[in-house]
Amino acid sequence: MKSLEAVDVRAILSGKNSLSADDLVQLRRAIAGDQVASTRVELEALIREVEAGKEDIGPASRAGIGAWLLGQHAIADKILSRLTTDPVALYAHGHVLQALDQFEAAAEKFAAAAKAGFDPVECTLKRAGAIRLAGQLDEAEKAVRQSGTEGARRAEYSYQMGCILSDRGDTYGAIEYFERAVDMDPHHSQALFRLAEQNALYGNDTEAIRLYEQALSRPPYHLSAMLNLGLLYEDRGNYAAAAFCFRRILAFDPNHVRARMYMKDIEATQEMYYDDDMARNEARMAQLLSRPVTDFELSVRSRNCLASMDIHTLGDLTRVSESDLLQGKNFGETSLVEIRDLMQQHGLKVGQNLQPSKARDATWAGMPASAFAPIGNDLSPQEQALHSRPVSDLNLSVRARKCMARLQIGTLGELVQKSADELLATKNFGVTSLNEIRAQLTEHNLKLRND
Repeated sequence: MKSLEAVDVRAILSGKNSLSADDLVQLRRAIAGDQVASTRVELEALIREVEAGKEDIGPASRAGIGAWLLGQHAIADKILSRLTTDPVALYAHGHVLQALDQFEAAAEKFAAAAKAGFDPVECTLKRAGAIRLAGQLDEAEKAVRQSGTEGARRAEYSYQMGCILSDRGDTYGAIEYFERAVDMDPHHSQALFRLAEQNALYGNDTEAIRLYEQALSRPPYHLSAMLNLGLLYEDRGNYAAAAFCFRRILAFDPNHVRARMYMKDIEATQEMYYDDDMARNEARMAQLLSRPVTDFELSVRSRNCLASMDIHTLGDLTRVSESDLLQGKNFGETSLVEIRDLMQQHGLKVGQNLQPSKARDATWAGMPASAFAPIGNDLSPQEQALHSRPVSDLNLSVRARKCMARLQIGTLGELVQKSADELLATKNFGVTSLNEIRAQLTEHNLKLRND
């Protein structure tokens, strides 16, 4: 494969006129490839000059855009605010303001960039994205469609439509649009990020890693993608790669709370002792619990009763009580004895993994039935509304969100009914993730059960 010619970064940055769209493409390529270190040095030197008082439009434009490409959004905003007629600078400033959560101002900058001469279709689609982030989904869709036939040919069109559908709750429709965007532009980092996030959420870690790596193949780099990729590497036991990701984040932001926390987690992991026997025993137990009841010699009546109660595996039998079984149609003491014997043969008991979450099981541990009353009974309307909020409202990492999905936790109310021990029993969920969830709940004046 023929290697690309090196970018003359110094020549681009030393120009007196404003940057062109092609210059921007070249800078992106330089900072994404083998020239990243030298390009960073050149950009940071220029940024220091401009911050020290260099007023020329050319250097200011380059410095502001360079700060954006390096993820230094506050500095970029300060520099680019001076430039009101430079189309590339206005376009970059729109991205910067969006990164700073100033969505309405970002939409205005993208519109101004189009008027100043930057690609009008691109600006229209980016403006639609800013409007969407401001929560105006109908207006955002209207703006996307205003880009017309030319817009529909671009990956950004599909990406923005995917985001709108995602915000409306249409996950599958959104994924189709994101995949279409990547088909049109294999380096569309934001569409890749969204697809990676969905794959990670549903346990497709290998595909998620591939997509995150592809999303990080050229700048501007998204710290969220770097963070999530690091967590996936850590889950795979690739601690060196995970540490590399977290260090890259800390190089941009030394005070990044999550990156610092996960870095400490990795350092602690290096000293952990792994018990092979325990792991093998856990694997054997998981395999046993997944065995279907049809594998065993049971009477026709028992088989039919279990099927009617949606009990298909030995694991299912560990999660129901004997009284539940006896309430099944045509299920009597004879069938119960048969099931007991089956479970005992494999070192199991009916109901051994039953969660004490229903009032009918209130005799568990000698506790009164009132102890297991639904959590919302004594809540004010405001508290009930808070408990009804989806857990997706919490700013959780991919790992924590995957835990929520595995436990089928959809709302804050369902989350606070879980104890720390229950969460820690979930695959790949450790103390770091537990502290993350506790911190998020504390912000809403909530806490886990027994905390």
